[in-house]
Amino acid sequence: MIETSRRALLGTGAALVAAPALAQPRWPARPVQMLCPWAAGGGTDAVLRIVAALLEKELGQPFNVVNRTGGSGVVGHAAIANAQPDGYTLGIITAEICMLHWQGLTEVTYRNYTPLGLMNNDPPGIQVNASAPYQDVTALAEAVKKSRPGQMKASGTGQGGIWHLALAGWLGAMGLPAAHVRWVPSNGAAPAMQDLAAGGLDFTTCSVPEARAMLDAGRARSLAVMAPERLSAFPNIPTLKEAMGVDYATGAWRGIAGPPNLPAEVRRVMEPALGKVFNSAEYKEFLNARGFGLVYADAAGFARHLEKADKSLGDAMKAAGLAKAA
Repeated sequence: MIETSRRALLGTGAALVAAPALAQPRWPARPVQMLCPWAAGGGTDAVLRIVAALLEKELGQPFNVVNRTGGSGVVGHAAIANAQPDGYTLGIITAEICMLHWQGLTEVTYRNYTPLGLMNNDPPGIQVNASAPYQDVTALAEAVKKSRPGQMKASGTGQGGIWHLALAGWLGAMGLPAAHVRWVPSNGAAPAMQDLAAGGLDFTTCSVPEARAMLDAGRARSLAVMAPERLSAFPNIPTLKEAMGVDYATGAWRGIAGPPNLPAEVRRVMEPALGKVFNSAEYKEFLNARGFGLVYADAAGFARHLEKADKSLGDAMKAAGLAKAA
């Protein structure tokens, strides 16, 4: 009897010792860092901050946004790709990741990520300073055509970024070379709009939601949107086709991703959580109020989107003379 009791006690002690080793904390067990490759105040930053806030509400841990700007988006995108694959550093990747490598600016491509969810897609608008003489996009187009190559300046993102490609596409649709308007690289739409308001640019080609702060402040005007139809949040802004007969449309997407080899637990938790965020009333109200495009794809759908976008954007950049790498 005594020996049996002793063995039972030893067995209980062994179980108590083993229990902590077997118990694995569920992810996330501590705050998660969310990297943004673009400046605070821009559209990408705004989308990531609402996603992070709703993830914190859903998963019970802080999701802290950190802006890692520089290198036309290379710095932040590379930081996400090169992060420790433990799930505690994730981030938002944008259309530029399917463009930067075509320019030879980085070796990082969409293949260097674990896609988790596509959350948004926006078309660009054409914005001018509120004091500019152009009352419509046709007047601006005529001024562009009459200007000397490089005389006029535009911005909206880094060199060769999605808004740069939007400019190149518009110029090409008018029969002008991509370099006819000089592109001034910036770390996102927010600093580009500030430069426009200060008189340092002739126009910007960022999304209208990203320009909204300056539009609402009366420091800028949006002349047209490069979309198949008018934006519901900005019904008074005509499309290029309506305003000047140019049938050209494009857009910038944003999605949540992590480095390669994320643990299965992270993917298992994040994928449905992002779906809940997208379908939440708070997220839809936030994006609709600012005119952001509501577009969603789950992890598998986002992976397919990345592959298609890399090819289509690469082809477009080659056609515009912006690609330097094969």
